[in-house]
Amino acid sequence: MFRPLVEKTAENFDVKEVPADKAYLSNDNLQLVHDLGGTAYIPLKSNSTSGAPGSIWEKMYHFYNLHRDEFGKHYHQRSNAESTFSMVKAKFRDSVRSTTDVAMKNEVLCKFLCHNLCCVIASQLELGIAPEFWADALPHTSEPAVATDLLQSFFQQLSF
Repeated sequence: MFRPLVEKTAENFDVKEVPADKAYLSNDNLQLVHDLGGTAYIPLKSNSTSGAPGSIWEKMYHFYNLHRDEFGKHYHQRSNAESTFSMVKAKFRDSVRSTTDVAMKNEVLCKFLCHNLCCVIASQLELGIAPEFWADALPHTSEPAVATDLLQSFFQQLSF
């Protein structure tokens, strides 16, 4: 799964960092990310050795062993992503009910949008932040609601 996922990501994004768990540790995976211009942050196993001189494996071996704190800062960003996935699955379930690819993607994107809104609201309540709505700053007119237009354009952009 590693190679196809990274290659598909590279089609649309610049790959700079790829944190992954030890199951994906291989010279091929390290080289793939390196060839795409990024750095793979995959922790080494206890029996890992330095590898061939000058290889990407050797460079990562020494970086991992000599700069463990720096490595950990990059690697542990993976924990944030996994926590987010776990929260979305717990709140909105892990099933997708749509039947077409476009509808499934949109459904998943909407789950993450709703999750982000829940986090904003929870932070607002927890930190005692008073919300400031754009409509309060705009003069009131008899024009149709702008929110409907915004939502329509947003959902049109979701379709792939």
